[in-house]
Amino acid sequence: MRKVSLVLLGAFLGVGSSVVATQTHLLSGTSAVAASAETYRQLSLFGDVFEKVRTDYVEKPDEAKLIEAAVNGMLTSLDPHSSYMDSKSFRDMQVQTRGEFGGLGIEVTMEDGLIKVVTPIDDTPASKAGILTNDVITQIDEDQVQGLTLNQAVDKMRGPVNSPVKLKISRKEAKDPIEVTLNRDVIKIKPVRSRAEGGDVGYIRLTQFNEQTFDGLRAAIDKLNTDIGADKLKGYVLDLRNNPGGLLDQAVMVSDAFLDRGEIVSTRGRNPDETQRFSAKSGDLTKGKPIVVLVNGGSASASEIVAGALQDHKRATVLGTRSFGKGSVQSIIPLGGSGALRLTTARYYTPSGRSIQAKGIEPDQEVLQEVPDELKGKDETKGEAGLKGHLKQKDVEERGGSSAYVPPDPAKDKQLIAAFDFLRGIQKGAANTPKASVPN
Repeated sequence: MRKVSLVLLGAFLGVGSSVVATQTHLLSGTSAVAASAETYRQLSLFGDVFEKVRTDYVEKPDEAKLIEAAVNGMLTSLDPHSSYMDSKSFRDMQVQTRGEFGGLGIEVTMEDGLIKVVTPIDDTPASKAGILTNDVITQIDEDQVQGLTLNQAVDKMRGPVNSPVKLKISRKEAKDPIEVTLNRDVIKIKPVRSRAEGGDVGYIRLTQFNEQTFDGLRAAIDKLNTDIGADKLKGYVLDLRNNPGGLLDQAVMVSDAFLDRGEIVSTRGRNPDETQRFSAKSGDLTKGKPIVVLVNGGSASASEIVAGALQDHKRATVLGTRSFGKGSVQSIIPLGGSGALRLTTARYYTPSGRSIQAKGIEPDQEVLQEVPDELKGKDETKGEAGLKGHLKQKDVEERGGSSAYVPPDPAKDKQLIAAFDFLRGIQKGAANTPKASVPN
């Protein structure tokens, strides 16, 4: 019997960082190895232990939770990225993959235990209701927000389209709390942001790889080319910093946007016949304009596929700090109405055949940021090599994480400034240069 699964590319960087790819992948029973008698004996042992816990534990346990914990324990013992997702987690992941949901259109963060508005998204219920940056949400439908996690608060604000939700808001300038009732609408997560810089460089930031990413990238390239003018446009900065990954097909399409030919990535499973190769199609959307790709310790998985492909083909100069180093592929296998299994089934390799697992992409030019004193030591990710139980590679020197700090003020962003300077100083067609450290 065959099970259709979906390929997962996302770093172990926190809540909501891993999403599913639309590239299907068949898991057949032809390569299965028959379980030994010892395996069946161990399964019998599990049954005995479960029965003892069920009947003799000091308090009556939740049997479903016991089974779920046992399944998760088995999967997490394999590597940091294999796990069991219950039905809610599976639904949440699918929402993130699609990049759209029923909600209010507010980007929020947690600060000192409070839910604070980062920004309302244009043309959404939140922006139309007059919600502002730095507003503090204190109640959602009469429920106090204090004490909730960020995810719990977000779950309360999301829901069916056209359903109402009431918010109580605290605003510095307002003496009394503000109460507003909003109707949820379809909210699209915009994974692409862009702007013309200095009248001659196009800046494109990808925050994740969801179903909207390639279309957003293509629209951004078209707009920048029109706004700046093909004759004045010196090149593009593709900012992948702190992008934890996402859909495999989107990573391939984004890479293909800058390439005319050649392999983009290959995935290799346990058996040789599971190898898949993804190649570029003719047509460079930028028409050969120079590219600088920005990466750091928070750039992972799908981001590393794009950076690695463009670097190997000498199509772009990669600048910043070493990437996260997640070079494995997870398949999502739905389990009926009981959630899904997320299982590591392959490693991926850049066009030159290198695996970045627990090693990362080394930039062609290393550029270090000036990290504020209060953040020093807290700005570095562990990297894949720092995760307990990560997949090992033979004869490969593992590398730890690097800085993931990006200054909020672009004027202080040394990596971004270096990228702009690089594009303004190179000739068309120039690509990689020897790695060099840019002093602070």
